[in-house]
Amino acid sequence: MPHKYNADRRHHIARPKRRVTNWSEYNEALRQRGSLTVWFTDDAIAAWKAAPRSTPGGAQSLELPAQPRATGGAIHLLVDSSGLKLGGPGEWLVEKHGTSKRRSWRKLHIGLDAVSGRIVASILTDRDVDDASQVGTLLDQIAEPVEVFMGDGGYDRTGVYTALDERYPDAVIVVPPRADVVLSATADTNPTQRDCHIQAIAETGRMAWQRDSGYNQRAGVEGQFARWKQVIGDGLRFHSDAARATEVAIAAQVLNRMLDLGCPSSVRVA
Repeated sequence: MPHKYNADRRHHIARPKRRVTNWSEYNEALRQRGSLTVWFTDDAIAAWKAAPRSTPGGAQSLELPAQPRATGGAIHLLVDSSGLKLGGPGEWLVEKHGTSKRRSWRKLHIGLDAVSGRIVASILTDRDVDDASQVGTLLDQIAEPVEVFMGDGGYDRTGVYTALDERYPDAVIVVPPRADVVLSATADTNPTQRDCHIQAIAETGRMAWQRDSGYNQRAGVEGQFARWKQVIGDGLRFHSDAARATEVAIAAQVLNRMLDLGCPSSVRVA
């Protein structure tokens, strides 16, 4: 991508220094995050049940109720996907005996609201599922209107524009067009949003388009994946698809709850 073109010359650019202005509130939020009582409610305990087994032991499953995703306004939706490796009975063989095995993983798709910073949609699929094909499923999980949609070049598909036009015809779609893309037949008389992106890139260049369109905000969803893997982990612990879906839904709510407790407010000082 264009923002990586100057990577070999970035070493001399100093990172900006910032100062946190709400240390007392943020410190209390961090303390609350360490309390396990934050995560368990009476409804969750009541829904907890053990699946019947014919062998010794037992496994717990939880049917997670749908949670409201109110953000107080229209959503600026940032979408992306990342891989989560599968954990299973064979993992200990690798650690104990150095056994090699074929690594398996699933693909996590999330929709992040750039305004609130909350995860408003998530879905777990097989690793070979196309990102663009999951946009409709993600949109179906969102109750609030989508005002802006941003995704990388993998979402430059007709189906994505169609899904958004059917649900939110006034939404602004910011997706970089592919290098071999061509204008539509109505580009001169009635240009689509995609046509406008193609024309802007042709006139000013891709980096200027990224700046002018606000596309660089999409980095927020990449940062959310980094936060997910640092806090929750980079793997899935359960063995069935249904349990993994519940695991992902709980993880998204945990990250949202941590955000609700408090986050740092900082200003740039240098």
